[in-house]
Amino acid sequence: MAAEYRFSFGPWNIHEGADPFGPTVRPSVEFGKKLKLYKQLGFDAVQFHDDDAVPDVEAKSAAQIQQEASAMKQMLDGEGLVAEFVAPRLWENPMGIDGGFTANDPAVRKWAIDRAKRTIDIANLLGSKLIVLWLAREGTYIRESKNAIDAHRHLLDALNQMLDHDPEIQLAIEPKPNEPMDQAYMPTIGHALAIAYQTKDPNRVGGLIETAHALLAGLDPSDEMAFALSHDKLWSVHLNDQNGLKYDQDKSFGAANLRASYNQVRVLELANYAETGRYVGLDVKAMRTQKAEQATLHLTNSREVFLMLLDKVRTFPKDVEQRCVADRNYEALEFAVLKHLMGR
Repeated sequence: MAAEYRFSFGPWNIHEGADPFGPTVRPSVEFGKKLKLYKQLGFDAVQFHDDDAVPDVEAKSAAQIQQEASAMKQMLDGEGLVAEFVAPRLWENPMGIDGGFTANDPAVRKWAIDRAKRTIDIANLLGSKLIVLWLAREGTYIRESKNAIDAHRHLLDALNQMLDHDPEIQLAIEPKPNEPMDQAYMPTIGHALAIAYQTKDPNRVGGLIETAHALLAGLDPSDEMAFALSHDKLWSVHLNDQNGLKYDQDKSFGAANLRASYNQVRVLELANYAETGRYVGLDVKAMRTQKAEQATLHLTNSREVFLMLLDKVRTFPKDVEQRCVADRNYEALEFAVLKHLMGR
């Protein structure tokens, strides 16, 4: 069962426990040591930001970037890992304080596009053809501070320039309704796919659904996945969980909304997602209270919950489902699902 789905996570998911309200509580773990944990924990692929692969990427020449990214590829090969994707981390640079692709300043927009192109170059060196775009600061704190019509056109221009930079690269937009900006310009997968179809090569622009981001928009993650899947444009997922409409919590998968998690696994199964070869990614953080020596349980627990729910999906009695649907007896179907999840 485990071999059918392949799993990934980003090195930032093994972290020091800082949050917006307090400092670090655990020691840092060297990047190379994190890589050695992947296979031990049951994971096959690494999610990268550009500066995970090439630290301080802004200060490096093209030759230095090539050298360091090639060295990272050797490290991956040595651990039997692959890079799932690379994402430009624009939101942590002071240049992107007012957004990157949608900034009012044309010089900043050029900087953002140039960095995205460098990210594509890094992805090629790591052996990945997938670029993830979390458009973190592509939005506004104050509506009147930007012309949102122009901002969407700027974003479209950025996507097209990335597509021009590499004829084989794929772009996966990861929507989120808020945080760090009050309002994001691409809050849902519907927005992401709408702009995908406006690009010069819609076949190479899709989406990535994160559980918490959908919940923060007041939507069901499985329905967001289903929408993308119906367009053959779900190119990755970031599974986690969320207690209501708060900050992005990145709780372990299934920890807060077990039935919603069941339905996320179910929709992936309905689409034969495993057969596409794409990864089930996790974006989960250890609780701040977790001791350093136990600060990978959130990863193994989330993967195990996925596999247990996968078993529940595959063993749900199809005859019961078909009979309830034919009779339009949805109360009976719901109760059957609840009993099945509770092992009755």
